[in-house]
Amino acid sequence: MTRIDVIEGDITTLHVDAIVNAARSSLLGGGGVDGAIHRAGGTDILAACQVLRATSLPDGLTVGAAVATTAGKLHAQSVIHTVGPRYSRREDRSELLRASYTRSLAAADSVGARTVAFPLISGGSYGWPKADAVRQAVAAIRSADTRVEVVTLVAYNEETAALMRRALR
Repeated sequence: MTRIDVIEGDITTLHVDAIVNAARSSLLGGGGVDGAIHRAGGTDILAACQVLRATSLPDGLTVGAAVATTAGKLHAQSVIHTVGPRYSRREDRSELLRASYTRSLAAADSVGARTVAFPLISGGSYGWPKADAVRQAVAAIRSADTRVEVVTLVAYNEETAALMRRALR
């Protein structure tokens, strides 16, 4: 069974096998976690994403999908890019949100990662209510069929870390 830990901090500084990037579908960087990972990892991550766009993902990464690249200068071997859904009051997109986690874990398995760090996917600028985003994350990770031994949920503030810890009880 996968152990789930919670920390508050900067995901780009962690020493893990893989860091999950809450990416934009273009894979070419952006704001928030996506921009921070691209900046900290350097140009190797962008170059790998450009190759994906030129070959297997010409239209970008779809919501709920995941793909692994190099981690560049990060203290990880891989970055797993996933695109979370935007929150909608009219349409239940929680299955897509959970897929972002389970498919990221499948991508981690494909590169042999045993320790993986996740940000809160869709919990920032995509407008997902944080408490529900945390519940979806924990449910998805707990239900995943994966060889990953340790998942670290990385909160960017104390409020989010407290929500994550509560969800794990």
